Amino acid sequence: MKPAKKGTQTPPKSTSAAGRKSKGFTDEERLHAIMKANAPALSPKTWYGMPAYAKDGNVVCFFQSAQKFKTRYATLGFSDKAKLDEGHMWPTAFALKELNAAEEARIGALIKKAVS
Repeated sequence: MKPAKKGTQTPPKSTSAAGRKSKGFTDEERLHAIMKANAPALSPKTWYGMPAYAKDGNVVCFFQSAQKFKTRYATLGFSDKAKLDEGHMWPTAFALKELNAAEEARIGALIKKAVS
């Protein structure tokens, strides 16, 4: 990689959930924006070294980076405090291989349901 010329800036690079290089916001930053937009009642915190979101001090959801854990996908998980119950069995974690508009909308809906 060539060094940047004096007076120019190199655009930031981030790693997607699948570990590919991309420009712009990281998946973690995008998830933070989704949380803020869909659940103002949640406050960000660190939980076991991972970004998490809590309501009344209780963790509702958390994010595991693919890059940090050297896995092929990131994970968005929900604790037992999330109100996602559907019958006797429901998912509590989701693999995130890539974040696009469809996934962002689905995550937003899950977050709203989790804190309702």
